Amino acid sequence: MDAPTVKIRPKEILRRRNRRLALVALILVAATLAYGGYWWYYARFWVWTDNAFIAGNLVTLEAQATGIITQVLVEETQYVEKGDLLIRLDEHQAQAKLGRMRGLLGGEVRRIASLFAQRRQIQQKFTSRMARLDLIRHDVVRFREALPSGAISEQLFQNALDKMRALQAEVMEIREEYQSITAEVGGVNIIHHPAVEAAKHEFITAYLEYIRQRIRAPASGHVAKRKAQVGDQVHPGVPLMTIVPLDHLWVEVNLRETEMQQVRPGQSALINVDVYGKHHTYHGTVEGLVPGTGSVFALLPPENATGNFIHIVERVPVRVSFLKEEILEHPVRPGLSTKTYINVSEPGYPLGVSLAETSTQEYETNIYANELTDAESLAQEIIRENLVLKQDRPEPA
Repeated sequence: MDAPTVKIRPKEILRRRNRRLALVALILVAATLAYGGYWWYYARFWVWTDNAFIAGNLVTLEAQATGIITQVLVEETQYVEKGDLLIRLDEHQAQAKLGRMRGLLGGEVRRIASLFAQRRQIQQKFTSRMARLDLIRHDVVRFREALPSGAISEQLFQNALDKMRALQAEVMEIREEYQSITAEVGGVNIIHHPAVEAAKHEFITAYLEYIRQRIRAPASGHVAKRKAQVGDQVHPGVPLMTIVPLDHLWVEVNLRETEMQQVRPGQSALINVDVYGKHHTYHGTVEGLVPGTGSVFALLPPENATGNFIHIVERVPVRVSFLKEEILEHPVRPGLSTKTYINVSEPGYPLGVSLAETSTQEYETNIYANELTDAESLAQEIIRENLVLKQDRPEPA
């Protein structure tokens, strides 16, 4: 039995193809119009990039004194408050040096007090010699008047004259001695004598060395990159750990230079952090534009005048702030990747304006504020203890 024949209708096939092509064209036109509308009413007002990372203040804790670590009190990821004790160093050597400086300060006070006493002694000796000199001068005058009448012998007159000259020489010697010691102690009191001041500040230095054997947190934050180990010998400048405050972070957005025409400080921004994805959007503000591209701040900046120039589009870092309450509700960490969108339809501020502030707690620490005051108070106490003569003691305030 013969198979049924299929009748080919070219016009039907052509119509079917035209309908499909029209549908595809309609879809493309609709997509183009939709994207055009999206770009015209929304996208053209935003600049965005995924070359953006969270940054923050990484407070490096360094040793401020020489010593051996005897105790580490914190570990990575722990939260510490400003002023908390983090590391102890062996205090024995610093304590011995502090005791030696205490003794030197006391000894210097007593030495200078002795010079003041010597000056008073010389002054009394000068007064005594001047009284004797005045007496012998009167005798010489009387003897000179009585000599012509024979009331006294010439020998007696000559002896009085020699004694007067000897006393005059002694007075001159005592005057020079007085001037010499006055050059050492004149114009100041014992407490403010340069030698005592020098010894006092040597003591203060030793006190600071001793007190900084206990290393405290300069700011509140989480501990990271702990390098300190018990038994390590450290000296000033050796990094021990890093403290990361997580309540003040910002985004470093690296935009192409071709996208920078309308970016201004003060414009609002939307931030999606990869760790949360699209589930949470942070709100921020452009705080300022870094005055240079990343290449000029590189360790080896490019030398474009060498002849090996290749034109590439540079990126300019833009600082975008977070809202503090948002990062406290949804914590983030420095170094996380983000997608950041900047609303360039807002006017913002001139390019030279910066909205960045240094008002948060990691920009200032007061944990060392009382050290110098305490050292000064202790030094003054040592000075008073070694002023053994009543006339050398300062009057009470």
